[in-house]
Amino acid sequence: MKNPIGHNKLDLDTPCLTIDLDILEENLRKMQDFVRAAGKQLRPHAKTHKCSTLARKQIETGAIGICVAKVSEAEILATQGIKNILITGPVAGSHKIQRLLDCLKKAPSLLLVVDHPQNAAELHQAVRKENLTLNILLDLNIGLNRTGMSPGEAMAMAQQMADWPALKLQGIQAYAGHIQHLPSHAERQRISSACLEKAAEVFHRLRKMGLSCNIFSGTGTGTYDMDVLQPDLTELQTGSYALMDAEYAAIGSSTQSLRFADFRPSLTLLTSVVSANQKGFVTVDAGLKALYRDGASPTIATPSLAGAQYDWFGDEYGKVTLLPNHTPPKIGDVLELVVSHCDPTVNLFDCFYITRQNTVVDIWPIDLRGKCQ
Repeated sequence: MKNPIGHNKLDLDTPCLTIDLDILEENLRKMQDFVRAAGKQLRPHAKTHKCSTLARKQIETGAIGICVAKVSEAEILATQGIKNILITGPVAGSHKIQRLLDCLKKAPSLLLVVDHPQNAAELHQAVRKENLTLNILLDLNIGLNRTGMSPGEAMAMAQQMADWPALKLQGIQAYAGHIQHLPSHAERQRISSACLEKAAEVFHRLRKMGLSCNIFSGTGTGTYDMDVLQPDLTELQTGSYALMDAEYAAIGSSTQSLRFADFRPSLTLLTSVVSANQKGFVTVDAGLKALYRDGASPTIATPSLAGAQYDWFGDEYGKVTLLPNHTPPKIGDVLELVVSHCDPTVNLFDCFYITRQNTVVDIWPIDLRGKCQ
């Protein structure tokens, strides 16, 4: 179909990703309103949707900026005029540092995390050589054990930054990614509170030193509602709330012990039945190359097939096992799925088909797709 706008989404070629614009806007407003009411700010993470159009929509809804994981993602957003970008992972090595400098020239408000003196020294040398200034957050390891310095190392690092005047310390980042999908809401709250308290102690000590530390950034979709209770946290980096997926839907919330219903899935994947020769299941055209195999299994969103089970059936195909009461779909029928894990699944596609009431109204390029450097 050359121009799908105005057509029903079930007429789209498959596999493809669709976003229900009404649900997306509801999710964006709900998170923004919640964060604002708590006296915090929102800097959502674009690694989830990898789409500058959606990032701009988040800013228009009230976000103060956007997070990215990699410098290549920041490059695209900066080119699109997005400001206040925070790169939440280290930027190391001569190639990436040079790209960072080029990005900084386009977006002087850029923020970067650092977690090691060697990396900071190299960054300072490169930034100073270009007569630039780079805003820095100290990245604290509060249990994820992936990146970040231990809270006990942060004070020495902050003091050492006096030797690097091209780097301007603005605060800290503390992300407890290891607890975002714990099933129990109460358990997430207990562990997250303890993790953020470690970071808050560092934040207080830095400010007592007279350093201009005004940013305490962190949290994720799984802990958004509990982390706002930490009084020193200034901004939230939630990402998946905009799109949602089966992995997040399977954790408990403050109101439902077995379901996270705070935000609805705006993102779904459409897939077509390509074979119906076997009893009890059909084969669809979305396999490992269309649905990332991580987290929970995708769930069937087609109402007439509620309870059917999707499973991967190789690189190109999926298997949808039917219940005895289901009328088997025919070859060519289009099924709708909530994806397993939105972030890496989105990275497999070129665009989102945007819908209202099942009609395609726009196409948004996934222009950060493949930006993993």
